[in-house]
Amino acid sequence: MKLTLTQFISLDGVVQAPGGPQEDTSDGFTRGGWVVPYADEAMGRLVTDWFAAADAFLLGRRTYDIFAAHWPLISDPDDIVATRLNGQPKYVASRTPRTPAWQGSSVLTGDVVAQVAELKESPGRELQVHGSGDLAQTLLGEGLVDELRLLVFPVVLGGGRRLFPEGARPGAMRLLGTDSTPTGIVVQVYEPAGELGFGSFELS
Repeated sequence: MKLTLTQFISLDGVVQAPGGPQEDTSDGFTRGGWVVPYADEAMGRLVTDWFAAADAFLLGRRTYDIFAAHWPLISDPDDIVATRLNGQPKYVASRTPRTPAWQGSSVLTGDVVAQVAELKESPGRELQVHGSGDLAQTLLGEGLVDELRLLVFPVVLGGGRRLFPEGARPGAMRLLGTDSTPTGIVVQVYEPAGELGFGSFELS
């Protein structure tokens, strides 16, 4: 399976608590819910199309808990997001032993990187990661992400957890496609393109 990573991200690179004020207040973050004013039908169609291609999900503990509190309550068979999340296998990376109640869920403990690499060898279309900031940083750092989908929102948050922190793994990306919504969300889809290239504009 191809591992895809979807992130809601601000102009200054923040991915923390996009969906609500109490989603993630760690380190005193008080600006949660910054996605909500920009969510529109166009964004919904984009996200739905991506979810339709999922054959399994890989989530961090916090994102898993948020999803598990909401999506099992949605039983509309025409809701593609709910149908995929409730019907496909879900793997949660957690340092805390747990027995997840959401049907189809399994916990990854120990060497999560090795387990994810093994999952990618399974048959199927996409192993999807949504949000899950800490896990996302690990997967990017280990070179496990095959496709990066960024929904860039027209906001500057001035602080919060960033997708690419200081010391992130250097590398080049190849742009696969772009899109935008009427509310100003810019969608950028990338795949890894190997090592960084360098040059100079100095006159020889």
